Amino acid sequence: MAIAKVFRSGNSQAVRLPKQFRLTRDEVEIFRRGDEIVLREKPKTLARAFELLCNLPDWTQEDAPPQGREGL
Repeated sequence: MAIAKVFRSGNSQAVRLPKQFRLTRDEVEIFRRGDEIVLREKPKTLARAFELLCNLPDWTQEDAPPQGREGL
C-alpha cells in the first residue's frame, strides 16, 4: 500500500500523491465512501453524466391511478 503526505497549503489541506498516482487532468471529483475519501479524474465529456442518469431507477408510476386534487 502506498503512503501519501498530508500538508497545509494556505487555509486548505493538501495531499502529495506518489508518482504512481499521477493524474492526467487538472480537476478531480472527490467524495466519501464510508470511511474512504475517493479521488476520481473528472471526465472531459458528459458521457459519465448520461451514464449516471441512465442508471437511475424508474420513478414514474404508469400503473398508478391519477391523483385526485381539489380545485383552486
